[in-house]
Amino acid sequence: MASEKRILTTHVGSLPRPDDAVDLILKKERKEPYDPAEFERVMKRAVADIVDQQIGIGIDVVSDGEMSKIGYSTYVKDRYTGFGGEYQVRPHLDVKDFPEFRKRMAAFLGPPTYRRETAVGPITLKDDTLLKADLANFKAATAGKKISGAFMTAASPGIVASFLQNKYFPTHEAYIEELAAAMKSEYEEIVAAGFTLQIDCPDLAMSRHTGYQDLTEEEFLKRAAFHIDVINGMVANIPGEKVRIHLCWGNYEGPHDHDIAVEKLLPILRKTKAKAISYEAANPRHEHEWIHWRDARLPDDIILIPGVIDSSTNYVEHPELVAQRLERLANAVGKDRVWAGTDCGFGTFAGYSKVDPGIAWKKFRAMVEGAEIASKRLWK
Repeated sequence: MASEKRILTTHVGSLPRPDDAVDLILKKERKEPYDPAEFERVMKRAVADIVDQQIGIGIDVVSDGEMSKIGYSTYVKDRYTGFGGEYQVRPHLDVKDFPEFRKRMAAFLGPPTYRRETAVGPITLKDDTLLKADLANFKAATAGKKISGAFMTAASPGIVASFLQNKYFPTHEAYIEELAAAMKSEYEEIVAAGFTLQIDCPDLAMSRHTGYQDLTEEEFLKRAAFHIDVINGMVANIPGEKVRIHLCWGNYEGPHDHDIAVEKLLPILRKTKAKAISYEAANPRHEHEWIHWRDARLPDDIILIPGVIDSSTNYVEHPELVAQRLERLANAVGKDRVWAGTDCGFGTFAGYSKVDPGIAWKKFRAMVEGAEIASKRLWK
């Protein structure tokens, strides 16, 4: 995972989906009639197009854009047994006391496009054709292409439990362990197909003020440490160089003044087997935390992938700002340990995004240009 004497560019995984893909995904999510053959055709084309679009704009390490998934976490209910019903989500702690703000957010974004089901029975693999189709489409889309790498995302058990709450297992730990046993093969199949596995782990940060908001800070940190241990067990058969994790505090424009500080999480992150960590670093609530990543004393072989563009606003970052963000961290931890990334995804849930797709690609171009500027100065 060396940086090839330049800063490589990548992102968090989800990208804007084309309208016909969104339409089919939403029909499937709503359990409305749809043509499975058409779904397969559209997703194959969408993945091929999104890979070409990433390459065309200069992104080095590409993803399939999560084209076929309703969302990065709730897709699990479609692939595994044991889920059903729905529940009413509670407001995030940072917006709990601002009902008018929540109304404006809801009016702008519309109702969520995904269902929040609950665990109602044993978790076992239900349909492996969905993963196999994703892998086949991504392999075809990347075959023969000039890229530095390709990754596919999968949810952590902890974020699944945060979105698909437990109504069946006697303890949270039992639920997580059952999810881990069921999803381990998904992780291994992604790597066996030739891709790097990115495990999406907002449960290590965001869930403090969302799904796990009833816990004390001490209880939350204990839970996060347990989640890391479980993930390490799930990737026991996978080289660390083929695993990266993504950490975030929630991909939405809100106060975020209840976000847990990253310095409290770093002792837990030191235990990860993953050899790359993607995290938020561009938004106003977390940009200052570069000093904690500098002082974290993470193993020297771990690549840091800070977000250098914000995924929740339509501002297009100036390439010089991107370059400065990258140089600041590179000078602190070593230029061979830094890639350029995004705070979060631009298509976290199908049909549910605040950033205009065209503007998202302009932001990506700024990221690529900024990485080029930083690379020239760092390797001069």
